[in-house]
Amino acid sequence: MDGDARKETSWRPQTRLVRGGLQRSAFCETSEAIYATSGFVYDAAEDAEDAFANRVDRYIYSRYDNPTVGMFEERLRSIEGAEACRATASGMAAVFASLACMVETGDHVVGARALFGSCLYILTDILPRLGVETTIVDSPDLDAWKAALDRPTRAVFLESPSNPGLDIFDIRAISAMAHDAGAMVIVDNVFATPLLQRPLELGADIVVYSATKHIDGQGRCLGGAVLGSEAYCMDTLKTFMRHTGPSMSPFNAWVLLKGLETLQLRLRQHCASALDIATALSQRGDLVRVLYPGLESHPQHALARSQMSDFGSVVVIDVDGGKERAFRFMNALDLVDISNNLGDAKSLATHPATTTHQRLSPEERESLGITDGLVRLSIGLEDPRDLLEDIADALDGA
Repeated sequence: MDGDARKETSWRPQTRLVRGGLQRSAFCETSEAIYATSGFVYDAAEDAEDAFANRVDRYIYSRYDNPTVGMFEERLRSIEGAEACRATASGMAAVFASLACMVETGDHVVGARALFGSCLYILTDILPRLGVETTIVDSPDLDAWKAALDRPTRAVFLESPSNPGLDIFDIRAISAMAHDAGAMVIVDNVFATPLLQRPLELGADIVVYSATKHIDGQGRCLGGAVLGSEAYCMDTLKTFMRHTGPSMSPFNAWVLLKGLETLQLRLRQHCASALDIATALSQRGDLVRVLYPGLESHPQHALARSQMSDFGSVVVIDVDGGKERAFRFMNALDLVDISNNLGDAKSLATHPATTTHQRLSPEERESLGITDGLVRLSIGLEDPRDLLEDIADALDGA
């Protein structure tokens, strides 16, 4: 480890978010450079031969590696505390690559049912078509996970807090059971971000992100990332990605680098506003439920406190009156936008039953607590007093 690398390991999180992985070119630019190139040139044919034979370490093709993407990977790796990171074109590319690079026909995979709809589709539709057996666990209850992990297993996939119901899973306990079954544990940490929850320190092996959410934070571009050990990321995963091509563009990597610089500052406001709004909404009498891990009324509040440093930007409400009143409420919102994204500077409202989880049967949605009245609120960076007034007025009008 050289002197600069040793110095970086002593930096506090906010400093790493601003300066981690920074590599300046010969032009000594202040802001990170965008290396908008598909390929790289060689001084001689022998140099190209050496590069493709892995006898020299250099950039070959931006589908493999790119300097701007490399800076983003190193910065995120540093803040996550992982050995290595590979960036992808989107969050779903990260999810699929994290699993597909290591499973094969005959393997057993265990996953939570409380997942984003596309993640569940990979587990229950795509992997079985490839001959991978998937067992789905319907709750955070540890006995259910123990039963699912009663035989050799290749991988475990979960998300905590979950989308959209904000279920909290005991990452430490599930990881221990999974390792006993021979499995690698993958945690989708998108709601918590690397600043609010540290899955690797809790026993997980791999962390995936949709960088589209809080890491960008302003709805500008897509991106994803997979983090884990050097052996997994640079051998198993890197080879898979090189030959399948879910690579991040240099421009998106640059946008996400800029997003990381302000992530900690934005999250403080996101979390403070979300708690204020969840607390106020929980006092209303016309809502079936208000879900937020920071509320003592949340079923896994104690667990959330034990493995998260704060509780995120998402508040879920269950509107009395089903889809009809939920739609009236959403249509009456003035400041909060209707969208299927989250983690944005702008506050957003989503109706999961008809959008992100519409593929699920009514019975499957019911098992996840996704009622027709459920609305997911991603609390942005507006003044929380304005947001609460807008939400309250829309509920009253609905």
